[in-house]
Amino acid sequence: QYQLEQKTWMFQDKYPIAYEVASAATTDSDKDEIAVPILLLNGFGVGSFHQHRLMRQLLIEQQNQQQSNKRYVIYGIDYLGQGKSWPADPQDGNSADEYQLGYSADMWLDQLASFVQEVVISPATDNDDSTTTATTTSNSINNNNKVHLVGNSVGGYLATILTHKHPQLISSLTLLNATPVWGLNLPGWDGKLPAPAVPKAIGRQMFNLIRNEDVIRQYLEAAYVRGEAFDGSFEDGFDGWGCIASNADNENGAATAGGGGRGEPLGTKIRACTEGNGGHAAFASILWSAPASGISFYEALQQVPVDVLLLFGGDDPWCTEAVGKRMHVTLASRRVGAACRFVTLKNV
Repeated sequence: QYQLEQKTWMFQDKYPIAYEVASAATTDSDKDEIAVPILLLNGFGVGSFHQHRLMRQLLIEQQNQQQSNKRYVIYGIDYLGQGKSWPADPQDGNSADEYQLGYSADMWLDQLASFVQEVVISPATDNDDSTTTATTTSNSINNNNKVHLVGNSVGGYLATILTHKHPQLISSLTLLNATPVWGLNLPGWDGKLPAPAVPKAIGRQMFNLIRNEDVIRQYLEAAYVRGEAFDGSFEDGFDGWGCIASNADNENGAATAGGGGRGEPLGTKIRACTEGNGGHAAFASILWSAPASGISFYEALQQVPVDVLLLFGGDDPWCTEAVGKRMHVTLASRRVGAACRFVTLKNV
């Protein structure tokens, strides 16, 4: 059986961060297993729900490995200001919880580094509001206190900078159509809320445009070659999939029944992420915020000391195969004894 635990972790003891943990359910006999933590980082505008199909595939791969004493523990996280992770009382950038909050690359990197150290590597530390805080990993041993990092799109940008800044935390790096850039870094404001009048008006107008259902559909049609990847043809949840559900609504972790059939369209899930009172302000802040401080993406990539896998969709209109090739050339010039591999995927 598999379990998907929905949890909350407090970032800086102030901001509730939603995250999920997928793994095979454990028993007392599994206490000598070696946990292999994997952290999946989303692209922009989605939540950890975007990782469910990959989580499932990784668990199937683990199941197919015969006589292995390793067990995948797979994490997905919503960045602050994305998905289900928001200040406690967002009011379009005007609440006390949002005051001087900047949705920037540096802030998200701080969030991710703290999450890895406080939750992924040290799961016994209980600052979680779930009744099942450590059940996913408590019966396993993480033998090297590191995590395998997988980043998609802007998640790849963050994963690369994070690996450079904190190499002692990272086992390997996988970049899925990673983008080497961050936002627009527009002038005239540092991105810390509340927003001035002009950035606020521009951010609101642009946010309303990109959250339009037709615009979301057009974006997904351009990003994916196969419509079934986003139209709900595949059930990507865990309910009914040999799964034990664990969240605030199912505190006993009872096995769920049902499942199968069609899933919820990706566009519907993305739209739902934009319905709260903080989205307009967060979007404006991201547009004006600066890239990660101290180093560029390619400078960081050239210095990461871990094995790196580059996976790029050959038909991606934005993070193209040429971008992936440049990353591969950059990695090949490293002066470290780490491997790198570049793979182009077709019809995805």
